[in-house]
Amino acid sequence: MVDELTYKIAKCCNPDEKHAILGYFKEDGSITVHDSSCITVAGLRPERLLDVTWDEIHKSEKPEIMLEIPAELDETDYYILKHHQEMGMDYSIVVAETIRLPLEEMHQRHRKLKELGGLKRVEGRIIHYRKNRVKGKWIKHRNHTYYELTPEGSQWIQIFERDTTQQ
Repeated sequence: MVDELTYKIAKCCNPDEKHAILGYFKEDGSITVHDSSCITVAGLRPERLLDVTWDEIHKSEKPEIMLEIPAELDETDYYILKHHQEMGMDYSIVVAETIRLPLEEMHQRHRKLKELGGLKRVEGRIIHYRKNRVKGKWIKHRNHTYYELTPEGSQWIQIFERDTTQQ
Protein backbone atom coordinates (compact mmCIF):
# COMPACT_ATOMS: atom_id res chain seq x y z
CA MET A 1 0.00 0.00 0.00
CA VAL A 2 1.39 3.42 -0.98
CA ASP A 3 0.95 6.31 1.44
CA GLU A 4 -0.44 9.49 -0.04
CA LEU A 5 2.07 12.26 -0.53
CA THR A 6 1.95 15.37 1.59
CA TYR A 7 2.98 18.61 -0.08
CA LYS A 8 4.11 21.64 1.91
CA ILE A 9 4.69 25.07 0.38
CA ALA A 10 8.19 26.39 1.16
CA LYS A 11 8.19 29.56 3.25
CA CYS A 12 11.50 30.76 1.81
CA CYS A 13 10.08 31.46 -1.66
CA ASN A 14 6.29 30.97 -1.23
CA PRO A 15 5.70 29.70 -4.79
CA ASP A 16 2.43 30.37 -6.56
CA GLU A 17 0.74 28.91 -9.60
CA LYS A 18 2.20 31.54 -11.93
CA HIS A 19 5.69 30.07 -11.60
CA ALA A 20 7.40 26.75 -12.30
CA ILE A 21 8.01 24.63 -9.20
CA LEU A 22 10.27 21.87 -7.86
CA GLY A 23 9.69 19.41 -5.06
CA TYR A 24 12.16 18.36 -2.41
CA PHE A 25 11.53 14.93 -0.89
CA LYS A 26 12.18 15.16 2.86
CA GLU A 27 13.10 12.37 5.28
CA ASP A 28 9.63 12.49 6.87
CA GLY A 29 8.08 11.55 3.52
CA SER A 30 6.64 14.97 2.73
CA ILE A 31 7.50 17.06 -0.31
CA THR A 32 8.39 20.71 0.12
CA VAL A 33 7.41 22.74 -2.94
CA HIS A 34 9.80 25.51 -4.01
CA ASP A 35 9.71 28.07 -6.80
CA SER A 36 12.13 26.69 -9.41
CA SER A 37 14.20 29.90 -9.14
CA CYS A 38 14.49 29.69 -5.32
CA ILE A 39 18.09 30.15 -4.14
CA THR A 40 17.53 27.65 -1.31
CA VAL A 41 17.18 24.83 -3.85
CA ALA A 42 20.85 25.20 -4.83
CA GLY A 43 21.87 24.06 -1.33
CA LEU A 44 19.61 20.99 -1.27
CA ARG A 45 20.62 17.42 -2.07
CA PRO A 46 20.05 17.05 -5.85
CA GLU A 47 19.04 13.38 -5.61
CA ARG A 48 16.01 14.43 -3.54
CA LEU A 49 14.72 17.04 -6.01
CA LEU A 50 11.56 16.09 -7.92
CA ASP A 51 9.60 17.46 -10.82
CA VAL A 52 6.13 18.34 -9.51
CA THR A 53 3.15 20.12 -10.98
CA TRP A 54 0.40 22.15 -9.43
CA ASP A 55 -2.10 19.54 -10.71
CA GLU A 56 -0.38 16.86 -8.59
CA ILE A 57 -0.55 19.09 -5.53
CA HIS A 58 -4.23 19.90 -6.01
CA LYS A 59 -5.11 16.22 -6.54
CA SER A 60 -3.44 15.34 -3.24
CA GLU A 61 -5.51 17.87 -1.29
CA LYS A 62 -8.34 16.27 0.62
CA PRO A 63 -11.52 18.23 1.18
CA GLU A 64 -11.92 19.10 4.83
CA ILE A 65 -14.73 17.15 6.40
CA MET A 66 -16.65 19.16 8.93
CA LEU A 67 -17.60 17.18 11.97
CA GLU A 68 -20.83 17.44 13.88
CA ILE A 69 -20.69 18.87 17.37
CA PRO A 70 -21.49 16.17 19.94
CA ALA A 71 -24.90 16.78 21.53
CA GLU A 72 -23.32 16.82 25.02
CA LEU A 73 -21.46 20.07 24.33
CA ASP A 74 -22.79 23.45 25.36
CA GLU A 75 -21.68 27.07 25.33
CA THR A 76 -19.43 26.61 28.38
CA ASP A 77 -17.58 23.82 26.57
CA TYR A 78 -17.10 26.23 23.65
CA TYR A 79 -15.46 28.75 26.01
CA ILE A 80 -13.15 26.03 27.35
CA LEU A 81 -12.14 24.98 23.83
CA LYS A 82 -11.70 28.63 22.84
CA HIS A 83 -9.43 29.16 25.87
CA HIS A 84 -7.19 26.32 24.70
CA GLN A 85 -7.21 27.67 21.15
CA GLU A 86 -6.08 31.11 22.29
CA MET A 87 -3.80 30.19 25.20
CA GLY A 88 -2.47 26.79 24.14
CA MET A 89 -1.83 24.03 26.67
CA ASP A 90 -3.24 24.69 30.10
CA TYR A 91 -4.56 22.96 33.19
CA SER A 92 -7.94 22.98 34.91
CA ILE A 93 -7.15 25.46 37.71
CA VAL A 94 -6.13 28.22 35.29
CA VAL A 95 -9.02 27.58 32.89
CA ALA A 96 -11.52 27.50 35.80
CA GLU A 97 -10.23 30.84 37.08
CA THR A 98 -10.22 32.38 33.62
CA ILE A 99 -13.77 31.44 32.68
CA ARG A 100 -15.06 31.54 36.29
CA LEU A 101 -16.17 27.93 36.80
CA PRO A 102 -16.00 25.87 39.99
CA LEU A 103 -12.88 23.71 39.89
CA GLU A 104 -14.71 20.36 40.18
CA GLU A 105 -16.96 21.28 37.25
CA MET A 106 -13.87 22.28 35.26
CA HIS A 107 -12.25 18.89 35.95
CA GLN A 108 -15.42 17.13 34.77
CA ARG A 109 -15.62 19.23 31.61
CA HIS A 110 -11.96 18.68 30.77
CA ARG A 111 -12.45 14.91 31.18
CA LYS A 112 -15.60 15.01 29.01
CA LEU A 113 -13.90 17.04 26.26
CA LYS A 114 -10.96 14.62 26.32
CA GLU A 115 -13.24 11.56 26.08
CA LEU A 116 -15.13 13.13 23.17
CA GLY A 117 -11.86 13.93 21.35
CA GLY A 118 -11.87 17.75 21.48
CA LEU A 119 -8.93 17.93 23.87
CA LYS A 120 -5.97 15.67 24.47
CA ARG A 121 -3.84 15.23 27.53
CA VAL A 122 -0.30 16.57 27.27
CA GLU A 123 2.25 14.14 28.65
CA GLY A 124 5.24 15.30 30.69
CA ARG A 125 7.10 17.81 28.61
CA ILE A 126 8.11 21.35 29.31
CA ILE A 127 5.73 23.85 27.76
CA HIS A 128 5.64 27.59 27.24
CA TYR A 129 3.51 28.50 30.22
CA ARG A 130 0.46 30.63 29.55
CA LYS A 131 1.35 31.89 26.11
CA ASN A 132 1.34 35.69 25.79
CA ARG A 133 1.25 36.24 29.56
CA VAL A 134 4.71 35.42 30.86
CA LYS A 135 7.26 35.89 28.10
CA GLY A 136 10.22 33.58 28.06
CA LYS A 137 9.04 31.45 30.97
CA TRP A 138 9.10 27.70 30.39
CA ILE A 139 7.54 25.53 33.07
CA LYS A 140 5.68 22.28 33.62
CA HIS A 141 4.06 21.62 36.96
CA ARG A 142 4.36 17.94 37.76
CA ASN A 143 1.10 17.84 39.70
CA HIS A 144 -1.13 19.29 36.97
CA THR A 145 -2.77 17.59 34.04
CA TYR A 146 -2.37 19.74 30.95
CA TYR A 147 -4.75 19.64 28.00
CA GLU A 148 -4.46 20.97 24.48
CA LEU A 149 -6.87 21.37 21.59
CA THR A 150 -7.18 18.62 18.96
CA PRO A 151 -8.08 19.17 15.29
CA GLU A 152 -11.63 18.00 16.13
CA GLY A 153 -11.83 20.58 18.92
CA SER A 154 -10.76 23.27 16.43
CA GLN A 155 -13.52 22.19 14.07
CA TRP A 156 -16.08 22.29 16.88
CA ILE A 157 -15.06 25.89 17.57
CA GLN A 158 -15.57 26.74 13.88
CA ILE A 159 -19.01 25.10 13.91
CA PHE A 160 -20.03 26.88 17.15
CA GLU A 161 -18.93 30.21 15.67
CA ARG A 162 -20.57 29.55 12.30
CA ASP A 163 -23.85 28.52 13.95
CA THR A 164 -23.79 31.55 16.27
CA THR A 165 -23.34 34.01 13.38
CA GLN A 166 -26.12 32.35 11.33
CA GLN A 167 -28.70 32.73 14.11
